[in-house]
Amino acid sequence: MKKIITIAGSNSQNSINKTLLTYTASLLENVEIIPIDLNNYVLPIYGVDFETENGIPPAVKKLNRIFDTADGFLISLAEHNGSYAAVFKNTIDWLSRSNMKVWREKPMLLMATSPGTRGGATVLESARGYFPFMGAKVTDTFSLPSFYDNFINGTLNCVSSKKEIQSKVTKFETTVNS
Repeated sequence: MKKIITIAGSNSQNSINKTLLTYTASLLENVEIIPIDLNNYVLPIYGVDFETENGIPPAVKKLNRIFDTADGFLISLAEHNGSYAAVFKNTIDWLSRSNMKVWREKPMLLMATSPGTRGGATVLESARGYFPFMGAKVTDTFSLPSFYDNFINGTLNCVSSKKEIQSKVTKFETTVNS
């Protein structure tokens, strides 16, 4: 069975990106979902001096071992001031110190949502350009604007968004299975 790692790029306990991620993961069939909660991998702020003095933290080594098992990644990024949330950026900075190909040359469906009308579009654009240098094979991106209007009672209530995410999930699954 294929293993899909899911990560919401946020440390919020009530992350709307985690909600979108959980919904999207439920659309996948015949896979093992390995959810990563960044709150379970508390890391010091990356700095070369810290690394020189202390080495790579055990939590990073653990995450690297988990990433080595992945057949694909579902990522939903929180957007903070037009960029990645600090917790997510710090985590990938640390992960890159062990393996620059953080995403292991595996397929990735990249998503974002926000309460606003752009739906995390700026962070998605940044990640789509940057993640391939870190070993991501981005199969597609999905942006859900106006989360609280479009996601009600645990599901997407916008028919076109439902069709779009299902199509992108199918494309991701096909890539993972090929």
